[in-house]
Amino acid sequence: MQRTMLKSKLHRVHVTHSELHYEGSCAIDETLLEAANICEYEQIHIYNVTNGERFSTYAILGERNSGIISVNGAAAHKAAPNDILIIASYAQYFEAELENFSPQLVYVDEQNRIQSQRNKIPAQAA
Repeated sequence: MQRTMLKSKLHRVHVTHSELHYEGSCAIDETLLEAANICEYEQIHIYNVTNGERFSTYAILGERNSGIISVNGAAAHKAAPNDILIIASYAQYFEAELENFSPQLVYVDEQNRIQSQRNKIPAQAA
């Protein structure tokens, strides 16, 4: 059996651009893509913390070290500059692979600069 698991997450990135007439997708600073182990053209899920929208698209390269997070095409209706997003990617793993599995979790500041990286989400307290 395979399970679909969170592979990587960019936590609380800030939208820098929203371009309705661009060729779709989401441009992400190449430094952030590498840190989160997200490939160019990989499917991503976007959760808009600001307005509650949830949608999927694919990642494209953004200029390295620019902090760019540009939501483009039809998805531009779901995110605006300064919105806060969680960007996630998922992968399927066989049960035997889960023993050594850990997600890549990337946390950023208000300029989308990496502040920390983890491989586990702390347990939520009551």
